[in-house]
Amino acid sequence: MKVLLIGGTGTISMAITRLLAQQGHEVILLNRGSRTPELPQGVSVLQGDINNEAEIAAKLGDMQFDAVGEFIGFVPAQLERDFRLFRGRTRQYLYISSASAYQKPLSDPVITESTPLANPYWQYSRDKIACEEYLTERYRKDGFPVTIVRPSHTYDERSVPLGVHGRMGSWQVIKRMLEGKPVIIHGDGTSLWTITHNSDFAKAYCGLVGNIHAIGQTYHITSDESVTWDQIYGIIADALQVPLRAVHLPSEFLAAVSDYDLEGSLIGDKANTVIFDNSKIKRAVPGFTATVRADQGIRSTVAHILAHPELQQEDPEFDAWCDRVIAAAEQAKAALQL
Repeated sequence: MKVLLIGGTGTISMAITRLLAQQGHEVILLNRGSRTPELPQGVSVLQGDINNEAEIAAKLGDMQFDAVGEFIGFVPAQLERDFRLFRGRTRQYLYISSASAYQKPLSDPVITESTPLANPYWQYSRDKIACEEYLTERYRKDGFPVTIVRPSHTYDERSVPLGVHGRMGSWQVIKRMLEGKPVIIHGDGTSLWTITHNSDFAKAYCGLVGNIHAIGQTYHITSDESVTWDQIYGIIADALQVPLRAVHLPSEFLAAVSDYDLEGSLIGDKANTVIFDNSKIKRAVPGFTATVRADQGIRSTVAHILAHPELQQEDPEFDAWCDRVIAAAEQAKAALQL
């Protein structure tokens, strides 16, 4: 099949690019070409800015595709542009939405694709819901061949999964552990969470590409394994061969004293216990199962980060914020114990 991926080099999409190429498909990436050296042999790049619609339309010319995958569409206006660009040009349009769009707070921790969509805490999630509504309307009214995919917390070899981190990624938390400093874990650390390695996500996604049963359908793709946040941070510390010095703080408190949009990412997402029912994706892609356990994936990621200094991007602003928040919490505790 001839597949165009808009983006194609991110945490989720790079694994899909690699697997589609391995499966023998003709893969074309539409992006700015920033990670071209990392691409598998045979993958081509149509270099350009998707936001420049006239330029991209000219570059596409009369090209036709079996599937188009959109990984960097966050607001409806971007999908309206895609509809104009790819209507009549592709047999399938796969859109990456987000499992954070599911209702918060949840009425049931077991999530299926029919769980209502509603997230009053995170604009990102509300925008994804609006994108899904637009695409569903285009499918119903115009026959646009849409498949919607909702990932949850998907990670790769470049960043460990965390609940609380700064703008520069996960390294500063790893660095704090290596230095023997305490790290912040939201809540009491016992809520259940699902992390999915991007290689597992790619297996299910690629099974939807060209799948006639996927047109007009919505799927989430996650691991079946549930782990606590204490377990996630404990695995990271164990991989680093250091003790975990955890400071548990209420998510509401962290959201109130941070400018990192923790209300959205915690209250609207990671602070909620979630268990995903993956029956629907398994029916659509027979044989799919996530095989990378949390401990295996995290250990591999930690080893990769430690071996690649370019991934060790320090974040002194976040580090100082952690110190201030932890110190304030300790002072409050001491004052109340008098």
